[in-house]
Amino acid sequence: MTPVELSRTVLRAVRRAVDDGELDVDVPVRVRVGPPGPGGCGDYATGIALQLARPAGQPPYRVAEVLRARLTGADGIADVVLSGPGFLNISLHRTAPAELVAEVLRRGPRYGHLDPEGGEGEEGERRRVRLHCEHHPRALVVADAAARILRSQGALARVGCTAPPAPEWTAVLGVRVEAEGAVPDELTVQVKPVPAPGDPLPLGRDAGRWALLHPAAHDRPRIGDEHLVQRESNPLFRVRYAHARTRALARNAADLGFAAEPGPVEHPDAHGIHALLADHPRVLAAAAAHHAPDRLARHLVTVADAVLPFLPTVLPRGGEKPSAAHRARLALAEAAGTVLAGGLTLLGIDAPDHL
Repeated sequence: MTPVELSRTVLRAVRRAVDDGELDVDVPVRVRVGPPGPGGCGDYATGIALQLARPAGQPPYRVAEVLRARLTGADGIADVVLSGPGFLNISLHRTAPAELVAEVLRRGPRYGHLDPEGGEGEEGERRRVRLHCEHHPRALVVADAAARILRSQGALARVGCTAPPAPEWTAVLGVRVEAEGAVPDELTVQVKPVPAPGDPLPLGRDAGRWALLHPAAHDRPRIGDEHLVQRESNPLFRVRYAHARTRALARNAADLGFAAEPGPVEHPDAHGIHALLADHPRVLAAAAAHHAPDRLARHLVTVADAVLPFLPTVLPRGGEKPSAAHRARLALAEAAGTVLAGGLTLLGIDAPDHL
């Protein structure tokens, strides 16, 4: 179950509670779900009960109990636990590995994105986030990537800066702003990463953005040629190489007359890869909630490191003929490559098919 599917499930629970007369409220346009907060548990959490408590004339915890009764046992939901004043913490049933791979391939690079539905496509009804950053390259790149990730989760994100970015920052790093000047009001999210100790422009767009985004905002980034080397010591190279290898495998498989088809994969690394693919929507939601693109960057490195040892097993060897096992392995490899490509795109970094 993706975040958007879970959001719709919770919304249906609210609608049923209203229809049954247990809640006297207007049904909201959408329900926000995200990573559990402190004291929470499970895969996702929502504060919808706190939002509805005042108009319902009931304590938040009572509203949460009403919704919990309607969510427990719903398709895809394993458990619902209440915490704090009325947060709903939701654990999901694990999707069968083949179904997960099929879902990734069906969604493509948008796997894990929260797509607006119905009225959510109207700008006035979508969550607005205003990011404001200081006038240095790292702040602009972090704000730009955070805005991209927020948009992937259905928000309307805008970036402002204390001053216009230098033309070379825009040309090389691809940063742009919608507003300039002082912080407009207290509702704006201020993006304040530690400035880079050197000039990232000589690295170019992809390596320069990666150098600024991969470390956490409170860590000082390294700006050096290590981001350009084509070897395993470079995390960016590993991520892009893993993606390029999955694309090469698809081409080679086509030459051998077979294509990807999700199915059971018997391999020691398969379980770990499936777990990382399943975790991708949660990582995107967390990166958006905390305005932290470094979380996505580190996740991509973990996916690449998990899939690279698996890739040599995908194609038939020697006199082997392509089988269902090879098609399933290829599907898993392509799904991992899809996640890597989608994640790099959100970071504003190219994912080449050839490297």
